[in-house]
Amino acid sequence: MAKLISKTYGEAIFELAVSENKTDIFMEEIQMILQVLDENPKFAEIMNHPKIMKEEKLQVVAEVFKGRISDELTGFISLIVTKDRYSSIKEILNYFLDQVKSLKGIGVAYVTSAIPLRKEQCKAIEEKLLATAGFKTMEMHYSVDEKLIGGLVIRIGDRVVDSSIATKLGTLERQLLKIQLNN
Repeated sequence: MAKLISKTYGEAIFELAVSENKTDIFMEEIQMILQVLDENPKFAEIMNHPKIMKEEKLQVVAEVFKGRISDELTGFISLIVTKDRYSSIKEILNYFLDQVKSLKGIGVAYVTSAIPLRKEQCKAIEEKLLATAGFKTMEMHYSVDEKLIGGLVIRIGDRVVDSSIATKLGTLERQLLKIQLNN
């Protein structure tokens, strides 16, 4: 259900941005909104509180965002509050960002390694992904997970390439268990 909500509302604001040729403006403003929401968790508590009236929530939205972001986005946030969808706001805004990145040919990759990667390694991974994935540019996110033992796990959207030693050991273990069970 939450995915349907984020898609419906995210698609609506995306279509508005495209039709009014404001994808770059909206993208920048939505990134700022998400940053504000992440830095101010009390704001979500207010917006999700059942005893605070919608009118008061709408007034808070106007006070916080009016004049700082476009009127269309302020109105959009107000609509989300009015329709009791504020709990899905981050998913909605992230859906919009994903759509804009897709439109612009920006790939988003999450690379997890067992040890921190050097700059040359990061650059080589990015170049390889650009050559094989068909994107114009890449937005790279790197993290370290020592449990991988070695190798990499790369995720782009719903595609995952897992060349970690931990996964290979797990596969080997399952194969050995099958052999033991069959004997």
